[in-house]
Amino acid sequence: MPLMGSLYVGSSGLQTSQNALNTTAHNLTNTETTGYVRQQVQQSTRSYLQLSVDVRSVNNKQVGLGVTYSRVKHIRDYFLDKIYRRESGRSMFYEVSTEVMEEVEGQLGEMHGEAFQTSIEDFWTAVQELAKDPASSVTQGLFVQRGAELIQRAQAVYKGLSAYQDNLNMQVKEQVDKINSYGKKILQLNEAIRKIESGGIEQANDLRDTRDQLLDELSEMANINYGESVNGDVWVQIEGVDFVKGPRCFEMGIFADEETGFYTPFWPQNASYTTDANGNKIYTKESIANAHVFKFNREISTDLNTDIGGLKATLLARGDHRADYRDVADKDKYNGTDGSGNFVSQSVIMNVQAEFDQLIHNIATKINEILGTAAGVETADGTGKAGAGKGFEFIDKDGKTVVMTDARVCRADSDGYMRKDDGSPIEMFTTRSGSGYQKMTANEDITDKDGKILVAKGQECWVYVPEDPNNPSSLYNIENLQIDQELMQKPSMLGFRLPDGSEDQATADALKAAFTAEDYTLNPNLSKRSTFVSYYTDLVSQIANTGYVSRSIYLNQQDTMESIESARQQVSGVSSDEELSNMIKFQNAYNASSRYINVIDEMLEHLLSTLGV
Repeated sequence: MPLMGSLYVGSSGLQTSQNALNTTAHNLTNTETTGYVRQQVQQSTRSYLQLSVDVRSVNNKQVGLGVTYSRVKHIRDYFLDKIYRRESGRSMFYEVSTEVMEEVEGQLGEMHGEAFQTSIEDFWTAVQELAKDPASSVTQGLFVQRGAELIQRAQAVYKGLSAYQDNLNMQVKEQVDKINSYGKKILQLNEAIRKIESGGIEQANDLRDTRDQLLDELSEMANINYGESVNGDVWVQIEGVDFVKGPRCFEMGIFADEETGFYTPFWPQNASYTTDANGNKIYTKESIANAHVFKFNREISTDLNTDIGGLKATLLARGDHRADYRDVADKDKYNGTDGSGNFVSQSVIMNVQAEFDQLIHNIATKINEILGTAAGVETADGTGKAGAGKGFEFIDKDGKTVVMTDARVCRADSDGYMRKDDGSPIEMFTTRSGSGYQKMTANEDITDKDGKILVAKGQECWVYVPEDPNNPSSLYNIENLQIDQELMQKPSMLGFRLPDGSEDQATADALKAAFTAEDYTLNPNLSKRSTFVSYYTDLVSQIANTGYVSRSIYLNQQDTMESIESARQQVSGVSSDEELSNMIKFQNAYNASSRYINVIDEMLEHLLSTLGV
């Protein structure tokens, strides 16, 4: 090979070694950079210069032109990335679930602060003291006071749960906005990478690292599928629906329910809509029903991969409405098998709200029922009666006909025992819309199931108007309950003295027995029956057990994540020791190429100056 041509070999060594040193320095610089993947130099020989062709020889006469910096390898393991992203989504799901359980425990005050258990026990103590001396104004006042404290504390707990629900609701919106921003960034990176790599010369490794980091973070929020097309674009699906594909990012929409204000993520491309006068799309709860991002009609299970993503966990914990005792009254409604789409049983906060509200509802209605019985309230049975065919007829104060089956009634001309000043039976716990008793006139004889006349036709009576599911203000739930204001001012109205002057020990004992009767279950899926006091203990135990399970799974996921990340780092992580050894190697190669050029230079100088060539 001519001496002048030999300079190409040396210069290629210098250039390749310099590029390799730059890559090594780039690796060392980004040792602590999140998401950075080490870059590995790959070298190859340059094309050969052919001097002559000899068909009789094994090879033609060729001269090498040195080394070339062929490419920089992006060291990643596709399968480790796939596993990592799936497990990171699962880890985030249980991390959110654990945080929610800890917050619920804090709201109940069982971990710190004033525990609600104290309010239950104080009220139970007041009932016991009342049973010891029913006619005492002191025990009567204590009974009413403790009842008021119970309601106040229960309302504080319920408001705390509702406020946390609202907090989770805002997190839903923030996460949806974040997911959409990630989709846009991935789309921009796809375009930038395609422009750089389209010439087949450069590799946009740093941009690929940024895109992969976005996929890592996106996988924490939702269950994603992804892949890379032949032109280097990444496509992404969320919950099996296209999110980033080709030149488009199909952003999630977010629908705010007018009644609750709760946000629901949905896919606009799958939803129907109408337009207003300005051409804006209008979505309704019904129009997005089949376009929800997350479906909660499947069991949350690792085997089914339905426990992946922090956004799903947040939605599941928040629920879709403020729950109350009605949500645990029916098994199908509770489990979401009634076609309503509710998922109370799977939502941490809704489950606690409903079970907690059921406790207060049962206490209030049971005590009111006992006091009503003492006031002479009896149950009429109008099933199958002729005429109306649905029950007994009453005329209300406005002259309207009211038909009621299994009505609770009492005569208005009673002796006044356990009655308020207006003659109505005492309700210790009332709704904010007023007492459940209304004065009406019997439009026919009101009888019990045995035919005994309770109220004769034409007589005035007090009729208990039951709760109306369509009228929230009539419900005996935590948000509506209060102690009767008249009773608060005059607890001695209770009296507990019968018309003959004797103590009404039977009613006091009935109140005490109500607290010890095992008549209540937490929810329709459980068979264990509880008293008022043990009910709350069971509720706390259920929360603690659920929290323990979530926390255990989360800690196991942490271990799993650490092992997967360790394996990923072994493949793609930057090792300072390895990079420093590469730096020495490439520096020596650079020095060798430099000395090679010097030798060629000296030989040329000798030939030109000494030999006169």
